[in-house]
Amino acid sequence: MTTKYIMSGEVIDYVATGTITSGQVILIGNRIGVALAPIANGSTGAVRMLGVFTIAKLSTDVVAAGDLLYWDAGNSRLTTTASTHKLAGYAFTAAGNGVTTVEISINA
Repeated sequence: MTTKYIMSGEVIDYVATGTITSGQVILIGNRIGVALAPIANGSTGAVRMLGVFTIAKLSTDVVAAGDLLYWDAGNSRLTTTASTHKLAGYAFTAAGNGVTTVEISINA
């Protein structure tokens, strides 16, 4: 079989199962993506699957640069606790206790 290049895969088309806002984190299978624009329920829109973003985190988590971060879909935030959460990527910068966001390299 011959391998065929299709695209870089940094942005994918996503069919929304609810109303999506621009910048919203979306769990797609075992990965997260970030909506690049609003997507109406049932419509297709662009979701970025790679890159560095500032995303909400559990404020009591102390995050060092390089730490693995997990998506807590029930609370719509990142956490350092794996538990049943999906691996989202790694911390691009540190974020201490009391800080509510963290820079993350998603799906890396």
